[in-house]
Amino acid sequence: MALMITDECINCDVCEPECPNGAISQGDEIYIIDPNKCTECVGHFDEPQCQQVCPVDCIPFDPEHPENKDDLMEKFLKLTADK
Repeated sequence: MALMITDECINCDVCEPECPNGAISQGDEIYIIDPNKCTECVGHFDEPQCQQVCPVDCIPFDPEHPENKDDLMEKFLKLTADK
């Protein structure tokens, strides 16, 4: 699954720079995660870095975007193919 940021977000700015895929950006009121870029850090790290640094634990898995590890790795390979 991709990750999502909930309304509990306090806009502390720590998650955005941690995302190796550039999937996190400032939304209208809180940060948002682009599910097309989120790989849960598969291919980069063992655990999602945004979840590790979030001080209010507001970054759960997004049930609207179910993906398994193979799907996430495929997305990672597509995102990094041009780099």
